[in-house]
Amino acid sequence: MRTAIFRRKRLWIGGALAGVVALGGGLWHMQRPAPSLSPDERAAHYRTPLDPPGRGMAVFHLGHSLVGPNMPGFVQQLAEAAGLEGARYNSQLGWGTSLQTHWQTADPRSEMAEMNTHPGFAPAREALESGQFDALVMTEMVDLNDAIRWFDSGQYAARWAALARAHVPGMRVYLYETWHDIDIAEGWLARLDADLDALWEGTILAEAMAQPDVGTIHVIPVGQALATLVRSLESGNGLNGMKTRHTLFAQGEDGARDTIHLNDKGMYLVALVHLATLYHIDPRGLPRQLQRADGSDAEAPSPDLARLMQDIAWETVRALPSTGVVPDTAYRGG
Repeated sequence: MRTAIFRRKRLWIGGALAGVVALGGGLWHMQRPAPSLSPDERAAHYRTPLDPPGRGMAVFHLGHSLVGPNMPGFVQQLAEAAGLEGARYNSQLGWGTSLQTHWQTADPRSEMAEMNTHPGFAPAREALESGQFDALVMTEMVDLNDAIRWFDSGQYAARWAALARAHVPGMRVYLYETWHDIDIAEGWLARLDADLDALWEGTILAEAMAQPDVGTIHVIPVGQALATLVRSLESGNGLNGMKTRHTLFAQGEDGARDTIHLNDKGMYLVALVHLATLYHIDPRGLPRQLQRADGSDAEAPSPDLARLMQDIAWETVRALPSTGVVPDTAYRGG
């Protein structure tokens, strides 16, 4: 059911593109390209890593179903297990929702009620204007090319970052790199390999950080970690029957595999990458059994799979300057 709803939303977005063109938005965008940082200018933002926060943070998550109701809570539980007191979160989610749509939604309590029944919901604008958050994690809708072309991803990433920092000047702001449908025509791994530099960083962040009052936006490289895990599993290192990418994705009541939403085991990796990026924490040895937002037990990865995911999360985060984590740092809270 969730897959069907997500696909309907993507179809609605596709149909809405004609309206954007009719209003001249697409034409204006093509005639007036947004300012954008060069690769060297972008790299300069990441020359000085962030200091580890050293305590639990209040994190606001802005996005859609690839954030989901459970993953932010997974991150909080892992932070607490690492000895970081005070970690908490809130989120505003939509179905396949762009950053632009989040910005233009007047009343998310009613307009986005379907996706925000979980206990962590809070209206994004009110939350960020409260000055009570330490970090903003936002993500963009997919297909990412459509988001950039029709929904001004870089400009709206800039608006959210500037809003957050207007109320908390030292706010840490992150862009969560997600993934596309595994059946995407260009090839799922090929898109993960190409999109981080070309689209997430080279377009969205290059445009966003060129705007005034934005500052540096760091990256939570989940797509990169997911690609590494899938290559490991599919190269013959499958663990406990998990030998293909499909086993990381949710399964419907009819037995059909969802082609974009991860199951609990897949979301455990997502949470590990968030934890390692936000807190500069080596996640190896942290718990693999976590609870969903409704208090039920999530399906835990096996010990071997959990260790592989922890290794991959930490290695991925330390390999990319855009995460803000110092390479080879092994800070542990507590």
